[in-house]
Amino acid sequence: MENPFVRKMERHVRLASEDRAILDGLARQHIRHIAGRQDIEGPHTEPYHTHLILDGWACRYKQFPDGRRAIVALLLPGDLCDPFVFRRARMDHAIGALTPVTVARITPDQIGDAIRGRPAIEEGLWREMLTTTAIHREWIASVGRRSAIERLAHLFCELHLRLTWAGLADGTSLPMPVTQPDLADALGQTSVHINRTLKELRTSGLVALRSRRLTIRDLDGLRERGLFDPAYLLPA
Repeated sequence: MENPFVRKMERHVRLASEDRAILDGLARQHIRHIAGRQDIEGPHTEPYHTHLILDGWACRYKQFPDGRRAIVALLLPGDLCDPFVFRRARMDHAIGALTPVTVARITPDQIGDAIRGRPAIEEGLWREMLTTTAIHREWIASVGRRSAIERLAHLFCELHLRLTWAGLADGTSLPMPVTQPDLADALGQTSVHINRTLKELRTSGLVALRSRRLTIRDLDGLRERGLFDPAYLLPA
């Protein structure tokens, strides 16, 4: 199977064969298998490496003292959990596995070696950071101003594109292994509200969800319902 990290970077920049080999090598370093619902990196730790998601779904989240959780990013195959984690002395959030995941652990020296003399790789990593920041802005806009149904429709549209580019979607059918409580924590709603919103999308003929798989029945209609403009995900 094609390395999802290489595939993703090639959406940002044109890679030479040497660049692809270097990135593929990064994805084969210090492989770890982590069970679902376990932390990949806990809060308040002092990380000396970042993790690359090779398989499975993870999230970046904040936990409140009363047990409530806010998911602030979904991490899919090909995603670096935090490409610039080495600039932070201490984690101000946690990274958790939503499903069983396979990750590669990458050190600062390995990233430094990868970009040394390889401008395409350095440019690709910067563009990846810009895309990650753009996704964060969209999530803030969703929680701040989109309605409940707009938030869920927008998220489904975003995941469809991200999984398509990772080679993990089959047309308009894509894996959806996260639970309704996960979606609630990502969209700032309750599980009951997510259930009602999902039912509305179904009865509108926009989506179907069965056996942890989402089928988008009307992509244009779903994009319209979610006020979705894919420009923030597209390479510059």
